[in-house]
Amino acid sequence: MALKESPSQTAGPYVHIGCTPQTAGLEQRSMGAQLGGEVAQEEAITLDITVLDGAGDPVRDALIEIWQAGSEGRAGHWGRQAADLETGLAHFTACKPGAAEGQTPHILVWIVARGINLGLTTRVYFPDENNTSDPVFGLAGDRAETMVAERTNAGYAHVIHLQGPEETVFFDV
Repeated sequence: MALKESPSQTAGPYVHIGCTPQTAGLEQRSMGAQLGGEVAQEEAITLDITVLDGAGDPVRDALIEIWQAGSEGRAGHWGRQAADLETGLAHFTACKPGAAEGQTPHILVWIVARGINLGLTTRVYFPDENNTSDPVFGLAGDRAETMVAERTNAGYAHVIHLQGPEETVFFDV
């Protein structure tokens, strides 16, 4: 008896095997937890991202890819992490991005998971920057704050809400 794929499994259970094999126990090295090669201790920041579903539960099978400019403001650094299968947390170490021309420092985030047919794209901004001067941040209007990370003792943390009253702003790209 052949079983058909259900619509809620469009991203697989295979997304981790293909994109982050260490999550499936197939490879020991982590793919993309640290961006841009070696980051000097004094320049390093951490960014913890958790994706929540409409009920407020962690999406434990999310794959989170981030892209950022280096400290000089030029693009080119990226990382990819699967959410922790128990907590739903993805942990990244990077340098704090510099400002690309006309924008404030930010990190571009792309998310795929079970039930997400096309990847979702958003940005993470930092609370210690003048984000209102960023033209993309301004496009989000009164929902722009859904893209601002929280400062923590260890670095930054950001919660992405897929649905509901606190839904994060996503871009149609």
